[in-house]
Order: sequence, then C-alpha cells, then structure tokens
Amino acid sequence: MKKIITLKRYIVIGLLAVMIWGCSKVPLTGRRQFKLLPESTLIQASSLSYQQVLDTANIIRTGEQAAMVKRVGLRISKAVEAYLTEQGLEKRVEGFDWQFNLINDNNVNAWCMSGGKVAFYTGITPICQDETGVAVVMGHEIAHAIARHGNERVSQSLALQGMATGLDLAMLIKEKLEVARQVVNTAVGIGGQLGMLAFSRKHESESDELGLTFMAMAGYNPSEAPKFWDRMSQIGGERPPVMLSTHPDSGKRQEDLQKLLPKAMVIYNQNKR
Repeated sequence: MKKIITLKRYIVIGLLAVMIWGCSKVPLTGRRQFKLLPESTLIQASSLSYQQVLDTANIIRTGEQAAMVKRVGLRISKAVEAYLTEQGLEKRVEGFDWQFNLINDNNVNAWCMSGGKVAFYTGITPICQDETGVAVVMGHEIAHAIARHGNERVSQSLALQGMATGLDLAMLIKEKLEVARQVVNTAVGIGGQLGMLAFSRKHESESDELGLTFMAMAGYNPSEAPKFWDRMSQIGGERPPVMLSTHPDSGKRQEDLQKLLPKAMVIYNQNKR
C-alpha cells in the first residue's frame, strides 16, 4: 500500500510539473520553464535575503563606481521594461523593485535575485574596465531576473525535496515563502561567504543571449561582450572542468556570443546614443 501511495505522489508531481512547464516561456528565447511557485513568492523571499546581504556587506554608496553601477542598471532595466510593455509582457516584471548596489569585496562576482535585486562586487569592476563592460555584466544579471531563473532553481529544489523525502509536494508548497526563503539563503550563501545563485549552464547561456540583447536595447555596444568574457578567461587560478562547472566554457561562450552579435548589433544601431 505504501508503495502505491508513493507512486501516486510521483505521478501527481510529474503531471503537475508537465502542466506548469507547458504554461510558461522565457521572453525572446521561447524556452519552456519548470516553475512550482508564483513569482511573487520568490520576489518576497529574495527581498528578505537581499536585505540580509546588505545588512552584513560593506556597501559603497558614493563615488563614481557606485554611481555607474546604478546608472547602468537603471538604463538597462528601463529599456527592458519598455520592450516587455511593447510585447504585452509587462506582467513579467510585476512586483519588481530594482536595486543596484556595489559591494566592497575582492570576489570577481555579480549576481541578481528575483525581483531585480542586483549586487556588484568591486572585484569585477577592473575586468569591466568601463561603463560598457559594466553593461555586459548588468545585462547578463538582469536577464536572470527577467527569465525567472531563480524560480526555476528553487522549484527544482522543492521538487527534489519532495521526491527525496517522500513528502507530499503540496505540504512543501503550503509553506512556500519560508521554504523559498531558506532555499534562496542556502543558494546565495547567506550566513557564510557571499556567493552567486547557482544557476545551471543552460541558465547562464540563456542569460548571455538575453543580456546581449538587453544591453543593445539600452544603447550599449554589444560587441564588448565577447571581449569582456575573454578578459574573464584570462583570470588566473584553477578552474573546474566544463562538465562540472555551472558556467559555460569561456571559449564556447565567446563563440556563441559572436554568433548572436549581428542580430544584437542591429538592435544597438537602432538605440545607440
């Protein structure tokens, strides 16, 4: 009897996943998504987690670098929102409260949580070199939020919890905000060393594609993107094999960006300032 009940639960979970996956697509790429939670839940959870980061991090609030991060973030987010509105997809950013903060930390890193909560580390700014370089990173991070990658990752974690422990998935979703907050905290490393939300290679590649388009929409030259990732590839230190890394291989990344560049340049030429 127990085996039958467990099997039924798995079947229900599978059917639920198929229904949800079939009803959601990422703008521009058209990829179908697996999401178990309403985006509003992830936005709430991420807002709490983001504030925890700000409460413990050394935030740089003045100076040209901080101003540049905010300026680029606002410029790209406004361009993306205008595009989504034109496409009748304004609900994609419903509940978003864009924030762009520069953190004094030598880690070569930047990340974005659901709802438009972006953090830049000072360790990545020398590699950006200038405002267009910042736009490459910013477009990529904003793409994570627009594509709702955070929701996908948390949903995957919730589904795995339900299957691994034999719990009814409905029980997990009933306490969705608290569970989502805990998963977001774990993924970002709250309470320990600050880190980046562990997106998959598929998500990273999709954000590269979307980010290239988003920076072009905002009038930033997308031809800088392959150059930026080339500089990133020159950073010293050991790197995990590509199959073990959540990020695409740097060579493959630049190759893909070069293929996407002609289309992005058309958009840039229409919006350059």
